[in-house]
Amino acid sequence: MKRKAFLVKSGVGLGVALFPSLLHCQSQTLKTNQITPATSEIIKDEEGVVLNVIGDIQTHKLPGSDTGNQIVEWVDNVDPGVGIPPHTHKREDEIFRVIKGQVEITVDGKTSVLSSGDTAFAPKNIPHAWKVVGTQKAKMVTSAFPAGIEFMF
Repeated sequence: MKRKAFLVKSGVGLGVALFPSLLHCQSQTLKTNQITPATSEIIKDEEGVVLNVIGDIQTHKLPGSDTGNQIVEWVDNVDPGVGIPPHTHKREDEIFRVIKGQVEITVDGKTSVLSSGDTAFAPKNIPHAWKVVGTQKAKMVTSAFPAGIEFMF
């Protein structure tokens, strides 16, 4: 077989073989980046998907799939001394609302102790970290937007 004919036939064969995979990748990208209509939700305190993220016991209440990929929200129930080390998100902003206990949070190099009713905002590309301080277990509601970070956990 001549070289040019071989390359043409091989290229067509590879294209036919790989085309379904390329379509699948494209459709997955569209699904995760697409804003879909949100549905109304009522989530009771005892409901949600529970995950242990390096000692941070998270109960995921609203995944992105329920909010049109706009926001994800979970409740952190954390023992004293436990927290999340310094990190930066390239895509998501986060809001932390303390419900119970005390949480020391550092955002953009500024450290504060938050108590019940206090809120902190950590925009994307800004380093942040938090840790439960004191002797009491803490409860905190964390929201991240846009959604998608929940797949990392």
